[in-house]
Amino acid sequence: MGDVEKLLAAPDVSTPLGLRDRALLETLYATGLRVGELVGLTVSQCEGASDLRIVGKGGRERLVILGRPAQEAVARYLAEGRPHLAARRRDQKDEGRLFVNVRGGALTDRGARRVVHRHLLRACAQHDIGPHALRHTFATHLLEAGADLRSVQELLGHASLSSTQVYTHVTRSHLREVYRQAHPRAGAGPGSAKPG
Repeated sequence: MGDVEKLLAAPDVSTPLGLRDRALLETLYATGLRVGELVGLTVSQCEGASDLRIVGKGGRERLVILGRPAQEAVARYLAEGRPHLAARRRDQKDEGRLFVNVRGGALTDRGARRVVHRHLLRACAQHDIGPHALRHTFATHLLEAGADLRSVQELLGHASLSSTQVYTHVTRSHLREVYRQAHPRAGAGPGSAKPG
């Protein structure tokens, strides 16, 4: 099992917080959202949605796709987890944020980072990376699977292509490895060509 799969499987989904954490991690990995964008999501925006309209940096609007595992995790959290957490809010005023904390209030950037760190430590014994690693993994996995750079730029909400190009260094090494393994003449040195 890869690190991403271990991370996504880490939360204990028999508890309201575990359901929240699974939905949070699945959403981060499925969409490549920034943490601030994630904690700004609302219930009405996400309930039954397969894609989300996000307003990111500089007020730029973009569409992100919520894959089936993320949709299912969010739906289960909304049905079984969030109501229990939201009921803990003392003033009984629900702000409508998708992700809430243990006291029922809106989850903050810092709170979301803690969730990711806790599960990274549990699943992968890594504590020095955070939510941005899931954004990076999202982009890298798309590029490795053949997505074009402009599409990934749009999904990430980058204003310029140069911001997205930082993710291509990983895929170049992946492409070299694929080439070495798949091309019949990748390991051939000079003079090894056989006439046809």
